[in-house]
Amino acid sequence: MRRSISYCEPNATLAGDVSTWKFIYTTATNLPKGARLRFDINSKGRPIDWQIPQTNLKEKSNLIWLELPGGKEVGGSEILHPQLFTPSFEFVLPSEVKSGETISILIGSPEGDPAKGTACQKIVQRRRPFQLYIDPKGKGDYKEPEIFNMDVRGNKLTTLRIIAPSLVNRNKRFDVIVRFEDIYGNLTSNAPEGTLIDLSYEHLRENLNWKLFVPETGFIALPNLYFNEPGIYKIQLKNLKTQEQFLSPPIKCLPEGSLSLFWGLLHGESERIDSGENMESFLRHIRDDKALQFYASSNFESEEETSGDVWKLVSQQIAEFNEEDRFVAMLGFQWQGETKTEGLRHFLYNKDQKPILRRKDTKNNSLKKIYKTNNPKELLSIPSFTMGKATCFDFEDHHPEFEPVVEIYNAWGSSECPSKEGNPRPISGGKQAMAESAEGSIQKALNKGCRFGFVAGGYDDRGAFQDLFEADQTQYSPGLTAILSKEHNRTSLVEALQARSCYATTGEKIILGLSVAGFGIGSEVDTKARPGLEFNRHIVGYAIGTTSLTEISLIRNGKLLRSFEPDGDKIDFTIDDMDMLSDIALESTGEKPPFVYYYLRVMQKDGHIAWSSPIWVDLSASSAATSAPKKSGSRKKVG
Repeated sequence: MRRSISYCEPNATLAGDVSTWKFIYTTATNLPKGARLRFDINSKGRPIDWQIPQTNLKEKSNLIWLELPGGKEVGGSEILHPQLFTPSFEFVLPSEVKSGETISILIGSPEGDPAKGTACQKIVQRRRPFQLYIDPKGKGDYKEPEIFNMDVRGNKLTTLRIIAPSLVNRNKRFDVIVRFEDIYGNLTSNAPEGTLIDLSYEHLRENLNWKLFVPETGFIALPNLYFNEPGIYKIQLKNLKTQEQFLSPPIKCLPEGSLSLFWGLLHGESERIDSGENMESFLRHIRDDKALQFYASSNFESEEETSGDVWKLVSQQIAEFNEEDRFVAMLGFQWQGETKTEGLRHFLYNKDQKPILRRKDTKNNSLKKIYKTNNPKELLSIPSFTMGKATCFDFEDHHPEFEPVVEIYNAWGSSECPSKEGNPRPISGGKQAMAESAEGSIQKALNKGCRFGFVAGGYDDRGAFQDLFEADQTQYSPGLTAILSKEHNRTSLVEALQARSCYATTGEKIILGLSVAGFGIGSEVDTKARPGLEFNRHIVGYAIGTTSLTEISLIRNGKLLRSFEPDGDKIDFTIDDMDMLSDIALESTGEKPPFVYYYLRVMQKDGHIAWSSPIWVDLSASSAATSAPKKSGSRKKVG
């Protein structure tokens, strides 16, 4: 029995190439006049996807058309689908095509001009499918599709990306991974023959110098590296063919230390892979391509967004990908409650195979009920996008045991403070965009006595965020969360979040540190234990940027205490805040004593920002009696 044949020319291409693509089909049966052929390119219409062609035969670029056995060209028409973002393309045969004859669908330029062709997707994919549906009777009754497969490979080598830890201890060995990437971030081995990469180190002994070949896999692991002196290091790679030089993010080597720094994403999606469609591919992308060390799922709780079957699959994949000392995967979901009183939450479980708490269920329709039936050691509730008008949380009913951290930033803006108070990345946009709500200001909440650390979210186009892109909302870079933890496992990372041992960035791996009288970020210290703090707070801080730093701001009680303008990509500073604590302390609205809090905001030349979690100094009852606390700290600035 004769079988139909389907194949592509070419059958492999490079990501992002522009050309004319030919999909050749030899039919095993007669196709009568009037038969319908529907071709689906499986594109979502994103900038990284396969370019959507046009159907007008008068056009000479980015066109799709059908070619009959005799060479006659047939135009197609777009078929829109309510549940899809892009059309498929339908052709009607003007004459019979006999068994064994070949027809072709072409996408690109009829003139064969490469510059007028159609752009291939920018993502590497093995056996990328295209589908041809055939309806011999022409009545819309399409059969199982014929499949065309094309390999999309990495394009020319343009970038060397170095994946290394941010904090290491002296003489302690660590591994580094080098990714050989094309302009779109895909792994590639497409480099001129004989390309050599020179590996060396800033501020390290000169005799440690290696030469690397470009591997077929597109990446290489370099094990057992170490630094024998404390300091700031960057690994250097130089392409000896092009003389281009690439540097790793900064690595801070400490004399000794008990904490390691881990980078990851607690809330966010990828613009490349939809976690709702393929969680396994998404997690591989986050772990391997993005080289992050932890991730938490963040599906919205509604049945429409996350069905029971999808939640089951997400739970299974999170459990499978969670691997100690390699990649920590955590199970989480988003829940949107009443504006102001509850806001938008990212719930985070400490264990696997936990239920999604749907708001339509009576027992989960309020935060109060959820908190009553859950243990704060097993469930975190992270207020997110608190200054968004539709997602606002005013912190009047803050539960620190469930809410030890707050999302200060995601790709749609910062909730640190209102734009008029100097927010560097405010929530803003066009007339239809979501406006900011000052009631959700994080600084305002801190001034009222709320205590929480800072984390950052990434890009999200689901649930509460689904209309922001179309509404011309200002979009920024996806953020990252840094967690300072003793071990690289789920329990240790969650304990670090509960201790507020974390900080947020707008996406770059900026290293920072802050301590008051030796107490690090997230800490609380009382004058009862340290009486001298009433008179002087010795503050030590540092910041190490991925590029030049422009401003380091030490914030006290929501106001600028000191500002530094470093010359270069790193700074260490030490100051003594000698204002009487009783003169500057804020009154707490809760049971806590009067207090002062400090945090660090770091800004780079490229616009990227980092925020440390705050440190609190409490004024004991005996000290507080000597003077009534005031509402804000003094304001000083030094160059």
